[in-house]
Amino acid sequence: MQSRGWLGGIPLLLGIDTGGTYTDGVLLDSRQQVIAKAKALTTHQDLVIGIRNCLINLQEHGGQWVHDWQQIRLVSLSTTLATNAVVEGRGCEAGLLLIGSEPAGTLPTQHYAVRQGGHDISGNPQADLNPGEIRATLAQWQGKVDAIAISGYLSVRNPEHELRVRELVDEVLGVPVVCAHELTSSLGFQERTVTAVLNAKLIPVIQALMVSVKTVLREFKIQARLMIVKGDGTLMTEEGAMAKPIETLLSGPASSIVGATALTGAERAIILDMGGTTTDIAVLKDGVPKVNPAGATVGGWLTRVRAAAIFTYGLGGDSYIKIDNKGQVLVGPQRVWPLAMAAGQYPHLVKELQEQLEAVWTVPFAQPADSYIFLKDKTPLTLNEVESAALQNLKSGPHTHLTLAKQLGIEPHFLNLQRLVEFGLLVKASVTPTDLLHVRGSYTPGNVSAAQLGIKMMAHRLGVSAEEFIYLALHQVTEKLSLALLASMLNYTKGSGHSKGSLQAEIFLDDLFAPCPERPLNLSVQVNFPVIAIGAPVKDYLPKVAEKLQCRLIIPEHSEVANAVGAASGRHIETLEALIRHAQGDFILHSPWECRTFADLTEAKDYARRQFEEAAARSAEKAGVVDYEVMVNFADEHLAGTSYAKGLYLYTKVQAAIIGRPQWLDAD
Repeated sequence: MQSRGWLGGIPLLLGIDTGGTYTDGVLLDSRQQVIAKAKALTTHQDLVIGIRNCLINLQEHGGQWVHDWQQIRLVSLSTTLATNAVVEGRGCEAGLLLIGSEPAGTLPTQHYAVRQGGHDISGNPQADLNPGEIRATLAQWQGKVDAIAISGYLSVRNPEHELRVRELVDEVLGVPVVCAHELTSSLGFQERTVTAVLNAKLIPVIQALMVSVKTVLREFKIQARLMIVKGDGTLMTEEGAMAKPIETLLSGPASSIVGATALTGAERAIILDMGGTTTDIAVLKDGVPKVNPAGATVGGWLTRVRAAAIFTYGLGGDSYIKIDNKGQVLVGPQRVWPLAMAAGQYPHLVKELQEQLEAVWTVPFAQPADSYIFLKDKTPLTLNEVESAALQNLKSGPHTHLTLAKQLGIEPHFLNLQRLVEFGLLVKASVTPTDLLHVRGSYTPGNVSAAQLGIKMMAHRLGVSAEEFIYLALHQVTEKLSLALLASMLNYTKGSGHSKGSLQAEIFLDDLFAPCPERPLNLSVQVNFPVIAIGAPVKDYLPKVAEKLQCRLIIPEHSEVANAVGAASGRHIETLEALIRHAQGDFILHSPWECRTFADLTEAKDYARRQFEEAAARSAEKAGVVDYEVMVNFADEHLAGTSYAKGLYLYTKVQAAIIGRPQWLDAD
């Protein structure tokens, strides 16, 4: 190996996780040990800034290890951007061509048309395509859509109509196009259609991320292959992500599972990842997480995306702490900026918070410490006079609720900016669990004074001391984390995540989390699996949770950047599926590429094996994968209680798995 850089050019791997709050980075050596780690705030308005800051911080912490960035042989990325985009309804305008069937439900696009065609269960055409009609439809969408999804009825049995329509899209529009059969081999026309449309809408989201990452890599003169974590925790190529961005749904949480496993070597555990916005929980058994057989559900859309069974709860370091009209302290699920972080970036907020502390005001739609930060003003909303004035005012800098009301010359109870927050024009800053930790002194990267002022306001409204308010809020965080763990275990074992669905359950949980020595009966729960906790805040909350649930707690070293470790530790795994059916004496192979008829079952299986092995070789070459293994399995299905010899053969499921490691340890 040619010597390059410090220590003779030891090859390194760079893992990056772009989360909702932070962008994390790690460097791993050839033994996959963490040698440097860093964080930076994710800058949603321009991802380049946050990624660049992360690498700058990584360089400062890495020291001599990153004397030469050319030592980096592979860059692996995980992200929550696709998931957040689906949840928030963002993405490009996508057109949808349905071939052979009307939609079976609501669709994530308004631009769709139904045209004749499609196939039956045996792969035979229902009707011929009408290319002229399809060209005319596409011409009407010229300039109105940025990508096209094509979903043909039973295209998983025969993809010929989808493939022909794709040719027509290339001819007429020349925009990115995706065929539903390329994303899943599962039946379910509606789910397959939704998956295709969301995939089309996500193309610019992932493109923007790729451009941002590659821009920063060029700045640092990093010339390395770029790969992305999929929702099942495995890696895909940059080209694969551009074609199938839908597969990056739940990439961030899946990466946390891989990272926790890599840091601990655990075979059986509950993995809890507490981030800024959510807490994600998965159950690890035999070293791998359970995969959701129905596909991932994101933003209310059921897709056919292969993803780990991850249970997500609206609780994180940036969760909004509120006092409701009954005087109860609530935490989440809304996300806001912590006051400490907002004032760290905008120091003038400290003075405004001090003025707001000394004022007496109450409105039902705001909390005492609420402040507003401008994000953007491009919106389809029709704004009222107060909203327009507030938006213009905040362009010059953020303000507290009271200060902004004074500057606009209105009473605080007339200043309701919730619509602007919900549509992403403004972001709210207020008291969060992160602020609690600032006041306690366990986590202080932001402005401690701002956090103290916000908590004093909340305590004053509740009529308690600041210390008592912190205790009440921390208790709520601990209880919600405990409930989330219990709900996840119930969901994993019983298929139900409802831990608090009846009066009896509420009594049980209230007694569990607040035992009283004066009662004749106290209840307890014991969780048998160890809990691996990752994420920056877990060391402050999980010990109490583990005590309540009587479980072993593991907080591994580097837990605060476990997502980035997971991105860097993943393997390349690709799965391909096909089906062989018996019809009218023939055996019909329905593969991702074609529908082909054979006279003999063995002949059909041999052909499928060759096709998958050739596809595996192409895939491995594109991914830069070495030492890969191809496993092709055939599962024959017969009518219950019969055998093939009796002529009651039904079908054969064909599945191929391509497993390998990225070629990053080898010398140039």
